[in-house]
Amino acid sequence: MIVIGIDPGLARTGYGVLNNDGRFPTALEYGCIETGNDRTSPGRLLEVYEKVTALLDEYDPAWVALERLFFSKNVTSAMHVSEARGVILLAAEQHGVRIAEYTPNQVKQAVTGSGRAGKQQVQEMMRRLLRLDELPRPDDAADGLAIALCHINTVR
Repeated sequence: MIVIGIDPGLARTGYGVLNNDGRFPTALEYGCIETGNDRTSPGRLLEVYEKVTALLDEYDPAWVALERLFFSKNVTSAMHVSEARGVILLAAEQHGVRIAEYTPNQVKQAVTGSGRAGKQQVQEMMRRLLRLDELPRPDDAADGLAIALCHINTVR
């Protein structure tokens, strides 16, 4: 079973692609979709949509696991994240891929044992649990991996 975990954002969307066909999940790919701030918001959303669509085309996942919107004090930032989530959800729905959503605390709890874990802790746990040679960087990419692993551990 292939799962794509996505940490949505307008400027940077982290993703991780995990395969769970063996005893341990393995990372097939991870990284970030970074959109330039010289582009309009619609242009940036189109870029996120196109790159997520390309991942869905390439890996044909069983699931897309997505971080639920955590509403912070910055309403503008929350709006941009919700717009990015919208185009990601659209791409997954168009591909007929099942969608799971997790809060940041659920993800941290699932992969580190603590819902209050920091970014560095999540990166280190992804390195260890997925047997990576180095820390997944940037931290948004580690978050994408963690979201995918959270889903795999939830459906086991």
